[in-house]
Amino acid sequence: MSTAEAPLYQFISAADKVSTAVGMIVAELRKTLLGWKAYFSIAEVLSPLRDIDKWLRRKLRCTIWKQWGRAGYRELRKRGVSVREAWNTSKNVGPWRLSKTPALSLALPARFFRSLDLPSLAG
Repeated sequence: MSTAEAPLYQFISAADKVSTAVGMIVAELRKTLLGWKAYFSIAEVLSPLRDIDKWLRRKLRCTIWKQWGRAGYRELRKRGVSVREAWNTSKNVGPWRLSKTPALSLALPARFFRSLDLPSLAG
């Protein structure tokens, strides 16, 4: 975890422990991210900002997976994931590891987070 990700990690982890709704987490993150976006808007190298965006979406996927709990398989199926992918994903593996699986990326794509008004640092 980079030093830039540390404040985001602390905020999401604290919200994760009290099982806060993802919309509320994104609303709070939005304030911080818009400030960072304004500060880093003059940056010419966007790859570190893209990496932070990817990490943040993965962390939010992890949080959503934890909130789904035992209903994870059903939630994946509702979002169009195949039976096989949903079954393989819902096996007993840690949520951080699962947050990078193709099934969760398909169920919770970047446009899902854009629909929640999560700003992108790189774009």
